[in-house]
Amino acid sequence: MITTEELQVVALSLQVAAVGTLLALPFALWIGWFLAKSSLPGKALLDTLVSFPLVLPPVATGYVLLLIMGREGPVGKALQSWFGIDVVFTWVAAALAAGLVAMPLMVRAIEVAVAGVDPRLEFASRSLGAGRLWAFFTITAPLARRGIIAAVLLGFARGLGEFGATIVVAGNIPGRTQTIPLFVFNRIQVGDDAAAVRLIVASMVLALLALLVHQHLVRRQPART
Repeated sequence: MITTEELQVVALSLQVAAVGTLLALPFALWIGWFLAKSSLPGKALLDTLVSFPLVLPPVATGYVLLLIMGREGPVGKALQSWFGIDVVFTWVAAALAAGLVAMPLMVRAIEVAVAGVDPRLEFASRSLGAGRLWAFFTITAPLARRGIIAAVLLGFARGLGEFGATIVVAGNIPGRTQTIPLFVFNRIQVGDDAAAVRLIVASMVLALLALLVHQHLVRRQPART
């Protein structure tokens, strides 16, 4: 049976993955829309930058995040100076790491969904006086909603499995930042194979549920004519 400590690890992992996905979603929406619809220069550079977390070692991604969010980093120093807040080595840092690593996958899914929206509908909305932002939220986003939800689920599933970036920027602190991958790593190190297997199975079930819903939504996406 799964223990109380392991349930707390699962709950923290769900919290970290959910918050990380929500933090990444606004950026993924804007970048996905820009890559799908904009004809402005700079798309190739943005596309390359967004893909970095996919090709860099997760430890490197976590270290970059640590440099930015640490006490001597530009964001971390400002947060410490203005609000007395330390983000690193907290569950918030773990959420940021999960969101950063998951965002490229979310961007790709959103880009495909937005590209499938008939541009004539958007042009009609714009011709009636709607701005870009209003047209996006009233025309593009509703029509691409299944793809956007699928992107959220894909990002959530990726956030659940994040390890390398998390351990660098958030540490492996039981009860505070220890997510399922970190717990499994710790249990394997001390030889507690039974606990490791229980949490591996739990993570597989959670990821499988998210991916099954994602696949269902992707298959229901209407084909663009």
